[in-house]
Amino acid sequence: MASTVRPKTRSTIHEFDLIRALHRRHSRPHPAVIRGIGDDAAVITSHTGQWTVLTTDLLTEGVHFDLRTSTMADIGFRAVAANLSDIAAMGGTPLYLLVALAIPHTGTRRHVLELYRGMMAACRPHHVRLIGGDTSGSDGGWFLSLTLVGMVLPRKVLFRSGARIGDLLYVTGTIGDALAGLNLLNEPPARVKRPARATALSPGHRQFLIGRHLRPTARVAEGQWLCTHGFATAAIDISDGLSGDLRHICEASHVGVDLDMGALPLSLACRAYAKSRQLDPVALALTGGEDYELLFTLSPRHRASVERTARSRRFHLTCVGTIRPARNGIQAIGPDGERRPMLFTSYEHFK
Repeated sequence: MASTVRPKTRSTIHEFDLIRALHRRHSRPHPAVIRGIGDDAAVITSHTGQWTVLTTDLLTEGVHFDLRTSTMADIGFRAVAANLSDIAAMGGTPLYLLVALAIPHTGTRRHVLELYRGMMAACRPHHVRLIGGDTSGSDGGWFLSLTLVGMVLPRKVLFRSGARIGDLLYVTGTIGDALAGLNLLNEPPARVKRPARATALSPGHRQFLIGRHLRPTARVAEGQWLCTHGFATAAIDISDGLSGDLRHICEASHVGVDLDMGALPLSLACRAYAKSRQLDPVALALTGGEDYELLFTLSPRHRASVERTARSRRFHLTCVGTIRPARNGIQAIGPDGERRPMLFTSYEHFK
């Protein structure tokens, strides 16, 4: 779409040259793609017997990413990972990506190519194909909007609304890492005053946590496995923090939950970071978003087979709670066995 507003500053980028460059670098022929980059719209064939799943995310400079702490490639990778994680939470297979990008006058061709390099690095392991998008100028920083299209088996798709009383609550991987990594990136280069009795954080732990923030892993294989075998009754990805995303499942399924605080999967690096900064690692796990792990429920009768198969596939799953009637609410069960109402401290836009 042509702009009706004259840009304040002339950019060095030539739009159509850029589109042709992106086409050459990232467009690949595939039998299901009838027409990709280069026309008014992309055309793909349908997969008979499967349902289409679609997700989109808008990322804004200064809200979702900071160019002082992230490279353009990191930004692109994280943007795709967020969308991959949405498809994973539905049990789907990601297939096609469309990208809309608004570029500030300070942006260069190199910036854009680096951004796409990061996006394609996240797409490549899942064979996701870039099939189109749009570019625009911006007077307010970088804006990146991604739309990801996937397929899922009909009537086996995972929703937030399927949890049943008595189901067990599981989470993949470890949680709290991404928030710890973000905090490390935002710390001043030299801490002026370290808390008393604080311990140093090893370079290995620091690198791991920052990596978990900048290059998160979308649990696509785990989601497909749960969907294909019909194990999970409900699922969501942890993008805004465990406490808030758990509430989404409970509200959609009209249930409550007992959450075992002592069972939350915390990495050694996250524990070490919390100790070094005299923080509660459980608080990091509850409030930290963008871990992009899967939170899901399943019937207790599947517990043994799910855990056995997960070990054989090297999937890291942890049982962290039990679904209860809605009247019980969402209860946090402490190490002492005491029950307390859960506090919701997840990230929310416009607050």
